[in-house]
Amino acid sequence: MSSSSLSYVYRPTTEEGIIDAFEDAEAFGLPVALKGGGNSYGDAFQCPEGIVIDLTRMTRILEWSPQTGIIRCEPGVTIEQLWQYTLPDGWWPPVVPGTAKVTIGGAVAANIHGKNCFAVGPIGDHVLEFELLTPTRDKIHCSRTENSDIFYAAIGGFGLLGVIFSVTLQMKRVHSGLLKVEPVSVASWREQFSAFERLTGGGQADYVVGWVDAFSSGASSGRGLVHGAWHLGPGEDAHPEETLRASAQALPDTFAGCLARSQLFRFMRPFVNRFGMRMVNAAKFRSGKRESGRIHRESLARFSFLLDAAPNWKLSYGKAALVQYQAFLPIERAPEAFDRIVGLSQDRGMVPLLAVLKKHRQDSFLLSHGLDGYSLALDYRVPQKARDAMNSLARALDEIVLENRGRFYFAKDSTLFLGAPAAVWGEDAVAEFLAIKRRLDPESVLQSALFTRVFGTVAPPSVSAPAEERPQEWEQPSTVGADEDEVGPPPWALPGESEGKPR
Repeated sequence: MSSSSLSYVYRPTTEEGIIDAFEDAEAFGLPVALKGGGNSYGDAFQCPEGIVIDLTRMTRILEWSPQTGIIRCEPGVTIEQLWQYTLPDGWWPPVVPGTAKVTIGGAVAANIHGKNCFAVGPIGDHVLEFELLTPTRDKIHCSRTENSDIFYAAIGGFGLLGVIFSVTLQMKRVHSGLLKVEPVSVASWREQFSAFERLTGGGQADYVVGWVDAFSSGASSGRGLVHGAWHLGPGEDAHPEETLRASAQALPDTFAGCLARSQLFRFMRPFVNRFGMRMVNAAKFRSGKRESGRIHRESLARFSFLLDAAPNWKLSYGKAALVQYQAFLPIERAPEAFDRIVGLSQDRGMVPLLAVLKKHRQDSFLLSHGLDGYSLALDYRVPQKARDAMNSLARALDEIVLENRGRFYFAKDSTLFLGAPAAVWGEDAVAEFLAIKRRLDPESVLQSALFTRVFGTVAPPSVSAPAEERPQEWEQPSTVGADEDEVGPPPWALPGESEGKPR
């Protein structure tokens, strides 16, 4: 809810439908962006006054082998649909984010990471091959041995090279639908990183994630709770045939037996502010100290998809925007830099309401966020009047990250500046990515708002149809949680206009 835009939206169900959208883009001289589940925090799939190709109707499982765990599917299949299809056969997605509503196409385009990224890397490390449809209507088969340069650029390329219209993925063998989970209470940054190193070292936990109380300061700065989790081995689950059923993973429709989960955001809203979240964080830390060291079992879905436990959770932010800032830093620089980042946020009066720590490893993808180190994701509640202050804070945090040779993740970004990719990945990597883009998309048809924000504006594709012949059905911009004063004039309004029509 930090930005909105107006676009023509195409919802294809076949490869031919995607081609139709590209042909219309060419005919009317419009840029194109690609959309999966719509879970990016910023403008990764927005395309103001252009075309958005929404791939969520392409949901077929094309091939599945319960013997090998290899699956091929269309890009609109969600993580939820994927695990529900394969778990009864004893297979789980190799990497999952905090919500199961992400599509496979979006997951690959963003090269998502999870709580096990320190051990298995991002999802791209488990993609065997994919098929790419370019704006020139060429179909390209990509793997580590065939068109490998495109393979390593398109994974993490955020849909800027073409449409990934089928993905072949290696799933992970599991012997139970349960995990063994150990919570560890930590009182400082030093203890946070010590717990991570213990749980991730020597082939220990399969998953590790840390919660940080960003309101804490001084000697208690960095306090929080770390969770390590292990898959159960053969024979450890007395009834795997029951826990591997999709129905056994489902969360109940109500919370505490009385409140509908779909309405939880209404209960959360009074607490989603500095005063409320300070209390919530303090209470969570106290309860974490009580549960620390008490190993218990938890379902795969419950542990993995915390964001799905409260549907519509983003609505709890009310009229304010949610900006997430996620910084990735080398292991030797992370403790001090993260302390500075949280401390500066406190000094500026913009304390993150939620902070999550993960550990990562290096990978081979061209514009990867992955490195041998840690990431810290910070959620900021940003009212309209604080937008400029948030941008100023983000610039200051960028300086800390860049001076420590850190990286960023486009799926979580809404503040990075023009030229940031060269500062993060180097001019050679950016030049290579843009050279591949020119080869696959010579007219620069694929131009999301994210692309123009950080790479710069590219000349639009040539126009072969007059504007008055363009289709007139527009998708309205999202104004969830905002009133008229906050939304302001529509994004297509001419300067000085309070109202306007699509130009």
